[in-house]
Amino acid sequence: MFAITPIYAIILAALLLVLGAMVSIKRAKTGISIMHGDDMSLAESIRRHGNLAENAAVFLILMALAEANGAGANWLHAAGIIFVVGRLMHPFGIEQGRVNAPLRAVAALGNSIGMLVLIVAMALQMM
Repeated sequence: MFAITPIYAIILAALLLVLGAMVSIKRAKTGISIMHGDDMSLAESIRRHGNLAENAAVFLILMALAEANGAGANWLHAAGIIFVVGRLMHPFGIEQGRVNAPLRAVAALGNSIGMLVLIVAMALQMM
């Protein structure tokens, strides 16, 4: 039975729904149904949503495996909080023309640290 992973799955799924709705709203306003049609605002929204989908899936798999293998609640919550905070900041850091936006860099670091905490927790469980 998973007690902790579902908490973060709910939060990340809710954020995914919000970002997906933002893409749909921009598509409706622009009339662009596929890709971004050179509309950079739509392209940014698509990447905000896509980046979360790509990373949250891997994170939740890692978290479920760590929890299933007996990783402690402190490890799981530390990873979850770091990852979620990073994911909440990330959409505000994506701007066309600002590859090195500070908020984007901090968010990406949170993403990596959250996953790394789970990897370490699992590695320690396997020893």
